[in-house]
Amino acid sequence: MSLRIGTRRSLLATTQSGHVAAALQALGGATELVEITTDGDRSQASGASLVGVPSTGVFVSALRDALLAGEVDVAVHSLKDLPTYATDGIALAAVPPREDPRDVVVARDGLTLGELPPGSKVATGSPRRVAQIEALGLGVELVAVRGNVDTRIGRIAEGRYDAVVLARAGLARLGRLDEVTEVLDPLQVLPAPGQGALAVECRADDTETLALLARLDDPGTRAAVTAERTLMATLEGGCAAPIGALAEVAEGDDGPELWLRAVVLSEDGGLAVRRSASAELGADPASWPDSAAKLGGDLGAEMLADGGAELMAELRDAQSTTPEPNDPPSARSAEVHNP
Repeated sequence: MSLRIGTRRSLLATTQSGHVAAALQALGGATELVEITTDGDRSQASGASLVGVPSTGVFVSALRDALLAGEVDVAVHSLKDLPTYATDGIALAAVPPREDPRDVVVARDGLTLGELPPGSKVATGSPRRVAQIEALGLGVELVAVRGNVDTRIGRIAEGRYDAVVLARAGLARLGRLDEVTEVLDPLQVLPAPGQGALAVECRADDTETLALLARLDDPGTRAAVTAERTLMATLEGGCAAPIGALAEVAEGDDGPELWLRAVVLSEDGGLAVRRSASAELGADPASWPDSAAKLGGDLGAEMLADGGAELMAELRDAQSTTPEPNDPPSARSAEVHNP
């Protein structure tokens, strides 16, 4: 069985897709990577801001179009780029074991965030990171950045920034963890829902490919990201909302349990709703996604009732205001995506 695997063209994307290809080859399948340029890639390459442009799925839709057109058999995404709503004709066939989902700092002179002098420029393209770092009260200046890992880290050497904040998973897959100067504790900065995980999709009616890809699925990872993404959907937050969530499977007294922590913040980090909850998963991993979805939905509803609804309404109002074309992009309204 030979499979054409659709991937974005970036080094990180092709590396991630290469890992999936290697796993399929280990199962006896032949693979071929097919590189596809997405709207998000074109915007990122041009340096254009996505402020005022719907960002949900900009790194996903072209791959899905190729899948539905029969140009590829499999599509590999960073799961945190994936919209929370389903797409007709496409199945999330596998969620392989997750990389460490935490955020990391790459800073000049080997410094941590707390060691950077007040006024230091810390770059990120994520409103979630901006809000949570602002809430730490470190006195650093958060600035917007786009581009691939090389571009972002390279701007430190150029002296444009003192530090950048990235997903640890991307650097791990690229073999660049030696450049990390600090791994951020989720107690301070919760990762994006789905961060560190991959999504492997195929056509819903391709039963042979579905069966093969199912062998790559990790039940614990799927349960965790299901809880995180259901919470985000309940909050009605897209990838540009300052929402952090992390779910982890742990062994409880009566079997496996899923623990979920989450936060939704105002853009400046001054207001936040933080909550956590847990649920028993049961002995059958096939039932874990249902339990995980209920946990995420229930916690999201609790957060909405405890002030999250007002925060989300304010965020939507703020994001609906499009700046003039000559206005500089803001880190608070830049798009969240891998890395």
